[in-house]
Amino acid sequence: MAKKGLENQTVIQEFLLLGFGDQPETQLVLFLLFLVIYIVTIVGNLFIITLVVTDQHLHTPMYYFLVNLSCLEFFYSSTILPRMLATFFAGGKTMSVNECIVQYYFFGFLLGTECYLLTAMSYDRYLAVCRPLHYGSLMNHRICLQLAVGSWLSGFLANNIVIYFISQLFFCGPNEIDHFFCDFTPMVKLSCSDTRTTEVVTSILAAVFTLPPFLLTFLSYVSIVVTILRIPSTTGKQKAFSTCSSHLTVVTLFYGTVMAVYMLPKSDTLSALNKVFSVFYTVLTPLANPLIYSLRNKEVKEARKRAFNKCMAAA
Repeated sequence: MAKKGLENQTVIQEFLLLGFGDQPETQLVLFLLFLVIYIVTIVGNLFIITLVVTDQHLHTPMYYFLVNLSCLEFFYSSTILPRMLATFFAGGKTMSVNECIVQYYFFGFLLGTECYLLTAMSYDRYLAVCRPLHYGSLMNHRICLQLAVGSWLSGFLANNIVIYFISQLFFCGPNEIDHFFCDFTPMVKLSCSDTRTTEVVTSILAAVFTLPPFLLTFLSYVSIVVTILRIPSTTGKQKAFSTCSSHLTVVTLFYGTVMAVYMLPKSDTLSALNKVFSVFYTVLTPLANPLIYSLRNKEVKEARKRAFNKCMAAA
């Protein structure tokens, strides 16, 4: 993009992230809170990965996707939380423009990938509940690999296009981002370039790469609920619902907060609320993933007991 019209303006080199304010009495509390969340998130997702990889009973399509999701959540939380913790601890709220773009690159890539992984997991649950007799042939190793690789590639390709357009923008001031990380809307608002093309392209990509996964996930669970309601026995209904309740909880938390942030009207009065919702899908969803699957999933509970017994026997 040409620099015409920007000659008399100073191009800024860094942004100031306003975060959650600068009250000294709250910084330590927030630091300790998010430090605990980060530690539990990292340990919890690594635990899920280790448990699934080492336990033969969990070598099924559902847990294959869960390992992918746990790997994603590991990197996803590491994209946001370490920088946030450094801000709370040291007070440094500035980030260079390049650092900001890099953070958004990984955030956008992993966010898009998660949409597709959750869809693959919902499709897996749909086949398990609605097409149980054909489950083995429709969800084999090759299909699982294709769905997982396709999820990662979709997030990667979509976000590369967005980053290309963002990297062409110039920022001349002001440089304050009213957020705790470098998100698309608050960052692009600060550009002194013509951002119409960037915003249109991003909106189209967001619709193309996130709306279909959401609709497929939604339709999968509509079919699952309808199938469960048709099961005559109460025990059968409970067993069928238990196979997908954990995943449904994660999907609801993720999509509910993402849609609240990106679909609510953009205004100063809602900016604080947007930051709260952003905490849910950037910080709490990666935390909820291992907790929900560990606490609510019967097979994971049994695998955890087997792993504990092995450790006690080896001690």
